[in-house]
Amino acid sequence: MFDLAPLQAAGKTELYEGLVGQMRGLLHGERDRIANAANFSAHVFHSLDGLNWCGFYFFDGAELVVGPFQGKPACVRIALGKGVCGTAAATRQTQVVEDVHAFPGHIACDAASRSEIVVPLYDDDDNLIGVWDVDSPLPARFDEEDRVGMERLCAVFLAALRGG
Repeated sequence: MFDLAPLQAAGKTELYEGLVGQMRGLLHGERDRIANAANFSAHVFHSLDGLNWCGFYFFDGAELVVGPFQGKPACVRIALGKGVCGTAAATRQTQVVEDVHAFPGHIACDAASRSEIVVPLYDDDDNLIGVWDVDSPLPARFDEEDRVGMERLCAVFLAALRGG
């Protein structure tokens, strides 16, 4: 079926390469957004060190609404343009935030979070699907390698929704 053995990698790039391969296997043949989001969140949460929350916020036509995640209970609704998630959705750019307390308008769902990365998710018709959000209690936990790796993982998620 698929191999979810722990990854032993020399660096982040190799770690993400392994995760991308595992994620393709995990999501292969399944197009259901909720099922894939649940497995995606669980696999990332248990595969990467230094995380305290990861999950999806899906766009309902008006705002972002919490979807499948791993971690403590989360904020349920986020307006576009608000906080790190709303900013990623509105700007269409991945947000890598070294210190969430320095981010204007940061929404503190978990006071333990210190850094965050959020990848906006758009379909092939350029419609907003939502965002992939990952928090860490460590300052500056995420960097350029994480941005590239998370975007590659999200591409696998989006491809699975299309049946690819």
